[in-house]
Amino acid sequence: MSLEDEIPPRLVIAIGGNATHPQGIRGTPVEQAKIAATLARALLPLMQLNTQLVITHGNGPVVGNILLGQAVARHRVEPMSLDICVAHSQGGIAYLLMQALENALRAADNPRHVVCLLTQVEVDPEDAAFRNPSKPIGYFYTEEEAKRLRAEMGWQMREDSGRGWRHVVPSPQPKHIADISLIEVVANSGAIVIAGGGGGVPVVRSGKRQRHGVEAVIDKDRTSALMANVLHIDDLMILTAVPRVAVNYSKPDQRELERVTLSEIRELHVEGHFPPGSMGPKIDAAIQFLEAGGRRVMIGRLEDVMPILYGKAGTHIVAD
Repeated sequence: MSLEDEIPPRLVIAIGGNATHPQGIRGTPVEQAKIAATLARALLPLMQLNTQLVITHGNGPVVGNILLGQAVARHRVEPMSLDICVAHSQGGIAYLLMQALENALRAADNPRHVVCLLTQVEVDPEDAAFRNPSKPIGYFYTEEEAKRLRAEMGWQMREDSGRGWRHVVPSPQPKHIADISLIEVVANSGAIVIAGGGGGVPVVRSGKRQRHGVEAVIDKDRTSALMANVLHIDDLMILTAVPRVAVNYSKPDQRELERVTLSEIRELHVEGHFPPGSMGPKIDAAIQFLEAGGRRVMIGRLEDVMPILYGKAGTHIVAD
């Protein structure tokens, strides 16, 4: 029996930020609730299995909106630091997801619980990312708008894979997920756990083991990979906007990948097929996860979650 024929007993699912807050919406409460309900319907068949589930989610659009709102109101309301903005987005998104997932379960007469754990993630204060901000958050802007925001707000702006200009912030590597033992305890109880949202609230630890927030946004796929490795969960599913990972993306010779090995995906990555602003971080996370002992990474669209699980959709990257 191949890996694609098995239903994993334990699974980490990383949901992209654009799945919870797609580009083009205003972000009203009604819009957000509808999007969360759609996500819950897609995940319901999986939630009704006996699979132990830990769900992480992105926050790029939302935390960018929080920062933009603060910028507009900065002369009247004192802005929050970026770590607190991440915590705000983590809690708000998880609240909507938790409610929508439980509503879907109850409508199906399923008593399974959904729990959200606010998650701090430790990073190295000397990480090179603090000297080279690269994580895009928030809206896409024209080059002219980007120049104006750079001048007015002091934001660092960078062109993002031909799609426009975005605000970029430091994205250090996750080193330790605080209180991950609690995530394991709750998951073992049978509840669905939402944790590590937005990559986790970035913190550093002082000499006296005191934690302090830092100005950064951690990549949620890297945190998801670390979480799965530490919890000894063999399978990681990354849900994004495209049906499969592709090489030569948007070119006449584009080719979608169905099943590749760790060695093959490493080689393709070195050849430059996965840009940093789009698929690159997901492939980095997949490589990290498999190198640390994971056995399979599945990448595909939210609406294809069950076909992906059964090996009939998405890209499956497996250990050699």
